[in-house]
Amino acid sequence: MLIPWFVKNPRELLTAGAGGIAATVVDVLLLILMVEHGVSVPTAAFLAATAGAVVCFLMNKYIAFRDRTSVTIEQIGRFGAVAVTTAMLMALSMKIVAVHLGVPYLVAKLVCAATIFVVWAYPAQRRLVFARPMDAGASMA
Repeated sequence: MLIPWFVKNPRELLTAGAGGIAATVVDVLLLILMVEHGVSVPTAAFLAATAGAVVCFLMNKYIAFRDRTSVTIEQIGRFGAVAVTTAMLMALSMKIVAVHLGVPYLVAKLVCAATIFVVWAYPAQRRLVFARPMDAGASMA
């Protein structure tokens, strides 16, 4: 597996990726479970995505980045901002790769998700959400 040159801690990268995968699994499974039990699709999608975000935040905070500081509203806000930016980048990249380039959407999803994770989401979480004191002045890689 190729680790990007700017990744100083491959364990963090891999466990943050695992957190994202776990969050996606929770999101999809809860969506299916709720819809199959009569919850409206929009409500189920919102609740499932929220549960997935909580899983991602907690796995990244305590496992990937080993952040033992107290959870603050500011940290949750930064996580939310990174997540929303990630979603916007995903939508834009999917439009380019799947729609304009004609790559099948599931292949495009995998390629776009991996690229955005490595180039944006992981570095942003490392520098903006779960920064250690020694990272405070560091620029995003």
